[in-house]
Amino acid sequence: MKAVVTTGGRVGAAYANDAGTEIKALAPVRGATMLDRVIDALREAGVTQLAVVGGPEVRAACSARVDRFIEESSSGAQNVLLALHAWPDDDGRPLLYATSDMPYVTAAAVRDFVARVPAGTIAIALAEYADFAARFPDAPPFGITLARERVVNGGIFLLPAGSCARVSRTATMLFAARKQPWRMATLVSPLAMFRLIVGRLSVAEMETVASKVAKIPAAAVRRCAPEIGYDADTVDEYRYACRRP
Repeated sequence: MKAVVTTGGRVGAAYANDAGTEIKALAPVRGATMLDRVIDALREAGVTQLAVVGGPEVRAACSARVDRFIEESSSGAQNVLLALHAWPDDDGRPLLYATSDMPYVTAAAVRDFVARVPAGTIAIALAEYADFAARFPDAPPFGITLARERVVNGGIFLLPAGSCARVSRTATMLFAARKQPWRMATLVSPLAMFRLIVGRLSVAEMETVASKVAKIPAAAVRRCAPEIGYDADTVDEYRYACRRP
């Protein structure tokens, strides 16, 4: 299995003060950086070719543990494209794309997600909110609401073999839409946007929207492990992860 991890996120002053770094991927959580936890989980899940997109500090921290290192751009959108082209797209294997701020990610969670992705489909992991709340009681607010159903998106995606070039034009939109579904809805139709605004656009309808945007079948893999839904974007999320195993 081949995979890529992006590490471009920078954090604000309070977060950086707690973490000792402004690079989110390198923030330590209970004895290991978030990037180390992601690399460990991917390797244990069966990834044999692993690339990381990042800057000099990230290179120094992980280059000995990965198979390819790609210098990041100052543009987040460009970094997504660099990640999509980290490995040859014609080798018959899907690409596992992971963010670097998942302090609880496990190999079991990654394997379960990958095993349940339909063939030829671009997929995102979704955890049920009830499962997430049970695993992370009193955590800062997480999740998105679709058709009055709250779900928590994961930080890993799977792109089918040969699809990276095809989705490059819309990849940044799809990536951003994992937490802001309106970004996709605006590209499809006024009706989809209206249904999203009034809270009636369902997960299934969002799959349809994503398929139209990406021009490739898209799916949300439901009931994934909550551990791949917790990303430490804010200082409160980071502090929670530091104190709770």
